[in-house]
Amino acid sequence: MAALQKSASSPLTQALAASSLLLLALWVQGGAAVPISSHCRLDKSDFQQPYITNRTFMLAKEASLADNNTDVRLIGEKLFRRVNMRERCSLMKQVLNFTLEEVLLPHSDRFQPYMQEVVSFLARLSNKLNHCHVESNDQHIQRNVQQLKDTVKKLGESGEIKAIGELDLLFMELRNACI
Repeated sequence: MAALQKSASSPLTQALAASSLLLLALWVQGGAAVPISSHCRLDKSDFQQPYITNRTFMLAKEASLADNNTDVRLIGEKLFRRVNMRERCSLMKQVLNFTLEEVLLPHSDRFQPYMQEVVSFLARLSNKLNHCHVESNDQHIQRNVQQLKDTVKKLGESGEIKAIGELDLLFMELRNACI
C-alpha cells in the first residue's frame, strides 16, 4: 500500500493529473483558450535584411526632420494600453495597414528614394499577416488603433509626416510583436 501511495505522488503522475485538468478546462470552454490566430507570425529573416532596414530607418529619419510636433507620440505606451503580449501582433498589423493605406500610399511621391522600397517591404509584411486576428473580443485593440487614427487625422499632414517619421518604431514593434 505504501508503494502505491508513493507512486501516486510521483512527478509523472502529477504532470498527468495537471494535463488532464487542463484538457478538461479546455473542453468546458469549448477549446477557446488560445485567443490569437496562429497566423500572427512573421519570420525573423524579414527583419534581418540590412538594406531594407537601413532604408526604413533613413525614411523615418528624413520624415522626422520635417516633423515639428514633438509633443505627440503615435507608437508608444498609449497604443499598447490594455493589450497583452499575445495580442500585440494583431494590433501592429492594424497599425501597419493603416500606415500603408492612409499615410504612405498618399505620400508615395515624397521622401524619395526610400519610399517605394519601404512601401513594397511593408506591403509584403502586411500580406504575410493577412490572416492574423484576435479570435476573442478585440474592442480594446480597436479602440487603441482608432485613437491612433484619430490623432493622425486630427494633426492632418503633420500627423501623416509624424507617422512616416515613426516607421522605425513601427518596424521595431512589428519585429518585437510578430516574431
